[in-house]
Amino acid sequence: MQKVSGGFSCSKCGNQVHDQAVQVRHLEHSQSSGVEVVERTEAEYVTVREICPQCGNPEAYRSVSAVAGEHAGIRQERSIERLRCTKCQHSWSRT
Repeated sequence: MQKVSGGFSCSKCGNQVHDQAVQVRHLEHSQSSGVEVVERTEAEYVTVREICPQCGNPEAYRSVSAVAGEHAGIRQERSIERLRCTKCQHSWSRT
């Protein structure tokens, strides 16, 4: 957006917005501490008989997580099954 007399104008489409409708804020980025990423160990996963689509290994680590949300007023829940090959570490998922 570019400042023009009486408001702001979009540089791509030319649409103009009046001063009263736009509030511009400049936020300072605070110094935050780093985020530590902790990996899960294989002990937290269940080993299942599942053929890896990449290398053909017959075993994989399995974890299941639930996903819930709402769209257009309808509550939806589903689970996602994540698998990771015990040999080549290839990962894939199923819903």
